[in-house]
Parts: sequence; C-alpha cells; structure tokens
Amino acid sequence: MDILFNPISLLLATARDVVPVLALLVFFQMVVLRRPIPRPGRILFGFGLVIVGMTCFLAGLDLALFPVGRSMALQLSEAAQSGPLVDWTAYGWVYLFALLVGFSTTVAEPSLIAVAHKAEEASGGAISAWGLRLAVALGVALGIALGTFRIITGTPLYLYILAGYIIVALQTLTAPRMIIPLAYDSGGVTTSTVTVPLVAALGLGLASNVPGRSPVLDGFGLIAFASLFPIIAVLGYAQLVQLVTSYRRNRALRRQAVRVPGNH
Repeated sequence: MDILFNPISLLLATARDVVPVLALLVFFQMVVLRRPIPRPGRILFGFGLVIVGMTCFLAGLDLALFPVGRSMALQLSEAAQSGPLVDWTAYGWVYLFALLVGFSTTVAEPSLIAVAHKAEEASGGAISAWGLRLAVALGVALGIALGTFRIITGTPLYLYILAGYIIVALQTLTAPRMIIPLAYDSGGVTTSTVTVPLVAALGLGLASNVPGRSPVLDGFGLIAFASLFPIIAVLGYAQLVQLVTSYRRNRALRRQAVRVPGNH
C-alpha cells in the first residue's frame, strides 16, 4: 500500500477516518443533549494527538512489524522445505516461532494489561492480574501454533473453530460463573495493537511460501485462533484453580475429621 509511505496522504486518510467520530460526539452533545462542549480546545488537541498517533502507528506497522513477520515466515518456511511436497513435521521451528510470538506479544498487549488490572481490582484480589495475563498468553500461543499447523497441512479452518467452540460451550457449563464473562472478554482484548500485525503477517507470509497454499484461503484465520483459544485457556485455568481449591478443602476436612475422634 503506497499510501503508507506518504506521511501526508496517510495523515489525511487517518483524519478522514477519525473526524466522523468527532462530528458524531459533537452532534449528540449539542443537538441531542443540548449542552455546551466542555473544554473544546483540550478536546480538539486530544483528537489531533489521536490522528498523529494513529498515523505513526499505521506507518510503523507497514515499515516494521509486517515486514518482520513476513520475513521470519519466509526464512523459516524456506529452511523447512525439502521438496515440492509439504511435510508438516519439518516445520518445527515455525511452530516454535509462532508459539513464542503469540505468548510474547500477548503478554505485552496494552489492552490485556488494562483488563487484567481491572479484573484484579474488581474481584478484590480473587483474580490475579499476572495469572490472567499468563493464561491468556498461553492460550494465544497454543492457538497460533495450531493455526500455523493448519496452514502447513491445509486442513479446513472451520473444523478447528467448530471443535474449539464446542470445547468452550462444555467448559462454560462447568466453569465458575465469576470467570465466564471475563474469559469471553479475554478473547477479544488479545486481538489488538501488538498481536494482530505480527500474527497477520506471519499467516500471510507462511501461506505465501508453503507450496500449494493460497494467501487468501490459508493465510487468514490466525486471528480467529488468537481470539478463541484464550477463552479456552482462561476457563481451563479457572477450572484448574477450582479443582485444586476443592481438593485442598476436602483434604483439610478429612484431616479435621480424623483428629476430632482422637480428642475424645
């Protein structure tokens, strides 16, 4: 996309996308609510910063993150290819790279950090912010690794997604009620500013360089794995904690029951 290499054109394009949001807010504030806009200068300055920040972010994606993802996928897939036929067992470094990329980018995801801290605050410490972040990151890592396996083998995407949501439905029936809404939200906050560019570039680059794969048919879909598997991971984490807690409680009750007759 040539526009990303023209800062002025990109700035104008970003402004064109952001200005309607500002116009909508102004319309509802002045026409529907019929109230003056508080601190209009500060609001305009803030929207200006948003436009400049989004412009720099989009330029950075195309100049840095997308090329890095494509380049790594190209080099790893070329190193794994031994002939015209695809042997999925030869792509071990690709799976490992996808696993580590998914984990590291998710841990650094700003939206996940914010949600994790709010969850810990709202639950009074019952939900650990670090525990939630690690569970989500592990889910994304496993999901992206499985997604790269799907690209390399060429198996249909819907089979993985259908099986994944069946697992989520079964987990929802048995998981603690407090964690279910947070688990579903965790699948959305992972697909944000840090994770999506690298994951999308990895999928497109890998599909472009694996024989017999189409970037359009096989390159997309990794984001779906990055959204689905965190739900499974968080629900599984909550179920594991529930099982461990229940086991410790039952063991403590058994010990107490053994001691009570002895005291008599």
